[in-house]
Amino acid sequence: MLLHVHPENPQPRQIKTIVETLRSGGIIIYPTDTIYGLGCDIYQHKAIERICRIKQVDPRKAQLSFVCYDLSHLSDFAKQLPTSVFRLLKEYLPGPYTFILPASKLVPKILQSKKDTIGLRIPNNKIAKAIVKELGRPVLSASLPGEIVEDYTDPEIMHENFMHEADIVVDGGIGNTIPSTIIDCTGDEPVLIRQGAGEWNE
Repeated sequence: MLLHVHPENPQPRQIKTIVETLRSGGIIIYPTDTIYGLGCDIYQHKAIERICRIKQVDPRKAQLSFVCYDLSHLSDFAKQLPTSVFRLLKEYLPGPYTFILPASKLVPKILQSKKDTIGLRIPNNKIAKAIVKELGRPVLSASLPGEIVEDYTDPEIMHENFMHEADIVVDGGIGNTIPSTIIDCTGDEPVLIRQGAGEWNE
């Protein structure tokens, strides 16, 4: 299903439909402040396995991140953070960044990598935030497989390509083409892993 959601004022009824789908183990394609992502409820194991099948990856090796609503929500899924890291998150989020942090016990086992870390995001996107707020827990986020830009920026093309894999394609307008900037905060100093849409001069 292709579901149109207003990017500035997401309709509560549409958000409810999306969240009901997530709670029942469904998969969505939804907008963030960077590229569109494949998403599911982090506690729906079968949905996580479905996403990993679409991406042809092992859940423990996949580059999957959690989309959180705000910093207090994010800190539930990371082990206690040093003040310097928390300040960094406060400065850059919400925004087009994924921070790799030590995973807390709330991260489902299926998603815990050998390194025991997790990528966490708070995108500056009203639709993504409305979905997470209504769901009450993070949405798993994975990049879409695609060769050409339209494969992961145009909701109608994504619907054509993934109508059999995703239960809902959330149409919040044309997406951006550059993924998030990834920063690893698990060591003594933050390390830039991938330069993406977010500026990084630390």
